[in-house]
Amino acid sequence: MPRQRTVLLVLSAVLTLAAAACGGEAEETTTTTAAPATTAAPTTTEAPAPDFKVAVAYDLAGRGDGGFNDLAYNGAEQAASELGLELTEVTAKAEDTDQDRTDRLRLLADSGHNPIIAVGFTYAGPVAEVAAEYPDVWFGIVDDGTVEAPNVAGLVFAEQEGSFLVGVVAALESDTGHVGFIGGVNIPLIVKFEAGYIAGAKAVNPDIEITSTYLSQPPDFSGFNDPAKGKEAAKGMFDAGADIVYAAAGGSGGGLFEAATEDGYLAIGVDADQYHTAAPEVRDVIMTSMLKNVNVATHAFATQVVDGSVQAGVNLFDLEAGGVGYSTSGGLIDHIVDEVDAYAAQIISGEISVPSSTS
Repeated sequence: MPRQRTVLLVLSAVLTLAAAACGGEAEETTTTTAAPATTAAPTTTEAPAPDFKVAVAYDLAGRGDGGFNDLAYNGAEQAASELGLELTEVTAKAEDTDQDRTDRLRLLADSGHNPIIAVGFTYAGPVAEVAAEYPDVWFGIVDDGTVEAPNVAGLVFAEQEGSFLVGVVAALESDTGHVGFIGGVNIPLIVKFEAGYIAGAKAVNPDIEITSTYLSQPPDFSGFNDPAKGKEAAKGMFDAGADIVYAAAGGSGGGLFEAATEDGYLAIGVDADQYHTAAPEVRDVIMTSMLKNVNVATHAFATQVVDGSVQAGVNLFDLEAGGVGYSTSGGLIDHIVDEVDAYAAQIISGEISVPSSTS
């Protein structure tokens, strides 16, 4: 894939001036343009319409989080590179309000961006508002399927299916018959991770003991970025007899890896293959990660907007579609891959229906 070339565009200045006019601090904005996918002699194939410019508005952690936001970028970047489109990134701020997010999306639409990808369910209200103002612009929102509009695609995932598979791993590999789950914030989205994990573990061992905890309750979302609290929760589980713990807690998962390394236990990562993204000194305890392939969704969405095949409403990326899965990096579970894959096949065939709630 050709490397992107950085260009200077008027957009950066527009965003800065507009943000200043609104009395707010300008977000960090990066715009690149992707080289066409081929440099062969000209053919009769027409270039993409010039009004297609991809934009990604990040969730709080922004690009460089080693997971959710990076994956969203990777898919958008791949589509932009393949199609020869400009790609703009806008970083959120920790103190963002719905109005900040709305202004951000509106500025992108005003600047001619289409499609616009909003990363995270916190953009639901702002996407609904701005999409109504710009009916000719396509908006994709990651992790939310509640916005009903003819120009909005909800990019959602069957997190429970991927979590089922790492629950299978945990039950097969636990020596104590006791495993743990750490959720960042107690919201329905994260409960899907917990529900799948519990179901997978119990499919292997109905008598397994599973301890669950959440680091914060809404509207407090700090549980997604509190490694110290994640470490404390993990140590408590290890001290109580759990030997494998799975965290669906964003940046707080780093605390789990530290605790597992210090105490001699095992951990399960989330979203990206965290064996490759975690610090080298902790990666050896990461036996697998539940893969939430946000890149698959953002690539598909951007590509479909350009080719005209995009569908409004809920776009589900499940196990069969490659939206979720599990990793094998590090080799710790190579000996059970066939067993785990057998469960995956049963999910895809419909023989196993994975719950999305613990109730």
